[in-house]
Amino acid sequence: MRLIAGVDEVGRGSLIGPVYAAAVILNRTIDKKLLKDSKSLNKSNREVLSKYIKKNSIWAVGRATVAEIEKKNILQASLLAMKRAIKKLKKKPHLIFIDGNKLPKIKNYHLKAVIKGDQKIPSISAASIIAKVSRDKMITNLSKKFDGYCWDQNFGYGTKQHLKAIKKLGITKHHRVTFNPIMSYK
Repeated sequence: MRLIAGVDEVGRGSLIGPVYAAAVILNRTIDKKLLKDSKSLNKSNREVLSKYIKKNSIWAVGRATVAEIEKKNILQASLLAMKRAIKKLKKKPHLIFIDGNKLPKIKNYHLKAVIKGDQKIPSISAASIIAKVSRDKMITNLSKKFDGYCWDQNFGYGTKQHLKAIKKLGITKHHRVTFNPIMSYK
């Protein structure tokens, strides 16, 4: 049986924290009709589906740190997170569909970029769900230590609420200082 994986990332546009990627090889028995782009699902549905996918798939999560984002840039860090997720899979897939138009550099793997793949290919949709739920959990936990930024609600994105908190409370070590508007607050 040919193993096909899907890969997607989450957190590129956030002003804080690492970027996450997930790689998923779906079992044949999984109900593919349930799998949608994570952005089209509410939080509770994503969490239920994430557990279901993990139970019925081979999956792995990779991430790139804030320091790696700052050093390489967000695109290269996203590709690095994808590469890490792919390398962590317990089985090597024959083909890997990557959401978007860029591919990570990884030897001895057959990769194919698919624009809007999270809306077209169930394994990419599954990867988007796992990546989103994984990153959201990490950001929610981080939010408990950094009261006032409301990261449990905005997940580090540049909402009015978050930008107001940065002006009032300052920049943390979790902020991506090379990102606008963070650069202007330094």
